[in-house]
Amino acid sequence: MGSNSALAGVHKSKAAINSGVFGGVSEFLARGAWHLPDNPRMRILLAEDDTMIGEVVLDTLRAEHYAVDWVKDGAMADTALLTGRYDLVLLDLGLPRQDGLAVLRALRARRDRTPVLVATARDAVAERVAGLDTGADDYIVKPYDLHELLARIRALLRRADGRAEPAYEWGAVRIVPATREASLAGQPVPLSAREWAVLEPLLARPGRVLSRQQLEEKLYSWRDDISSNAVEVYIHGVRKKLGAGLIQNVRGLGYLVPVQGAES
Repeated sequence: MGSNSALAGVHKSKAAINSGVFGGVSEFLARGAWHLPDNPRMRILLAEDDTMIGEVVLDTLRAEHYAVDWVKDGAMADTALLTGRYDLVLLDLGLPRQDGLAVLRALRARRDRTPVLVATARDAVAERVAGLDTGADDYIVKPYDLHELLARIRALLRRADGRAEPAYEWGAVRIVPATREASLAGQPVPLSAREWAVLEPLLARPGRVLSRQQLEEKLYSWRDDISSNAVEVYIHGVRKKLGAGLIQNVRGLGYLVPVQGAES
């Protein structure tokens, strides 16, 4: 949102951001967020024109294993949403070329229900109301705390999956996305970030088939190279750790976690 006075502190330096404007990136990482930018999971579109804010949010989301595509104007955001699939959009309303409300309006006009979290300045009450009335699912006020941002993202992703509880269960398997804890019959099971990336969207909706391309989009952002058998490798790892019957192949279509009681 450029030089908006509500963000004046952000523009002093990136060090200022790290020291507290966004709740402290260094402190945030020190509290246990694992900085593994090459190991994302769900895919997020970040639409933010402020470079300093964008860099901090990008690093934070990737540290939490999200695959993130970052665009800096509304026209690019609209194009990305037309051509790609995302689990969530973090949308600044003050974008150049095409403002965030126009991007949001076009998205909802296409009947695209992708969750949208809008970011607005503290004094922009009218903007927040307009965003919600246009179809935003939630909003966050700048300058925002990183922990609050991540909590709102997790809540929107849960809501999109039609659940209130922050955990998925299937038979003896249980995973908690917020803490990246997995267990089998009550015993902890360590999963790599990319094993999480293929397991979580499948376990979120048993019976729903996801193609290899859809799972690749969970694994990688624009900057990453995709190996031809990546999905198969990570699914093999999940099956080895949590059971061969958890993820099933659907010939010619992709993969699914079967509805309980319907396993073959």
